[in-house]
Formats: sequence, C-alpha cells, structure tokens
Amino acid sequence: MDGNGRWAQRRSLPRTAGHRAAEAAVIDVIEAARGAGVEWLSLYAFSTENWNRPGTEVEFLMRLVRRVVRKHAPLLHARGIRCRFLGVGDPRIPRELARDFDDLAVLTADNRRMTLTVAFDHGGRRDIVEAARSLIRSGTPADEVTERLFADHLPFPDTPEVDLVIRTSGEQRISNFMLWQVAYAEWVFPELLWPDFRAPDFLACLHAYRRRDRRFGGVPTPTNGDPS
Repeated sequence: MDGNGRWAQRRSLPRTAGHRAAEAAVIDVIEAARGAGVEWLSLYAFSTENWNRPGTEVEFLMRLVRRVVRKHAPLLHARGIRCRFLGVGDPRIPRELARDFDDLAVLTADNRRMTLTVAFDHGGRRDIVEAARSLIRSGTPADEVTERLFADHLPFPDTPEVDLVIRTSGEQRISNFMLWQVAYAEWVFPELLWPDFRAPDFLACLHAYRRRDRRFGGVPTPTNGDPS
C-alpha cells in the first residue's frame, strides 16, 4: 500500500495526512475483496525496514493503526472476516497496540468468510530465517528437509501461495514481502497512490489477473491443434 507520503506532498500536507487518508482505501479494498469472493487478503502495513523512518512518523503510525483497529473491529467481525497479524515481533511496538492485535485475532478467530492478514513489522527474510531456526530446533536431518516441510515452519503455514500482488504508486519491487509465498505470484503495478486507490481499481487488478496465463514454469495448453 504505497504512496501515502507522495499523496500528502503533492497537496503540500505533512506525510501524516497521507497515512490518515489511507484508512478509507483500506476499508474500501477489504469490502471489495469480500464482495468479489476473495478468501485470502493480505495488507502490507508496516515493514521491518519502516523502523528506519523518523521517530515522530513511526509514533504517529502506531497511534493511527491502533485507532483504526479499534474503530473497525466490530465491522470486520460482523462481516465474518478472520483477522491475523504477521510479524509483530519487535519490542518497540507499543504494548497497547500488540494487545489490540491479539484481541482482534481472538475475537475473529472462528470467522471463515475471508482471512485478512495484516503484515505489521513484517519481513520476508526474517520469516525465512525463523523457519530455518525452527527446523534446526526440531532436529530435522538436513536430507529430510523439503520445500513443503520448510513452509510448515513459516508463520501461519495454512496461508496459501500468493496468487496476486498489487503494489500501488507505480513502484516495482518486492520490498521484503512474503518472499517465500510470492514465488509464483502475478504482479500488478497501478500508478495510483494508495490513498486514491478504491474498489473499482482493486476490481480492475483482479480482472487483469484473470487474463494472465499462469504456467508455473510449464508451457501453454495447446488450443485448436496448435502444438506451440
């Protein structure tokens, strides 16, 4: 969800105004995904690298996220959305915010209409390192390690492989996001800045995804006798 700062800068506003404006886009996309039948949605809200931002901005983000979580928890639960938080391992996260994350996860644990994973204090490399440490601690012999077994030691191992990654603002890089799970994901890079991104834009990305020919390293299925 990229472009909050630039959105604010173009309006001669502080960066915090862009983060505040992003809330409407978040809720709009969640509702659009649910309405379109998407069963798994992940939002990259705060990376392990985002701790390098100015302290005042980080503090604002922590307060904003807490307000958003508390404000929308009843709606998410009423919509049958299961909420999970990927990361949340840094001691710099305020205890009150971490508690709100836990409370929302417990409140919505039995919901199955859609699973919403919020990646907060998330880093794909860290997840892979932690999975390797978990395998070592389990005493698994090296020659018994498979991709499936390795994936079982990642956080939330029931999460399916990522099908589609949408990165707004025109930026075209992974930024340490779910590195293991995006191995065969399709990518869409809308030019819109995140605060301007809305349900029709999300649905356009889904439409673009449906037109993709996903071969997973294979070859296209022949049609009309065409062997190519």
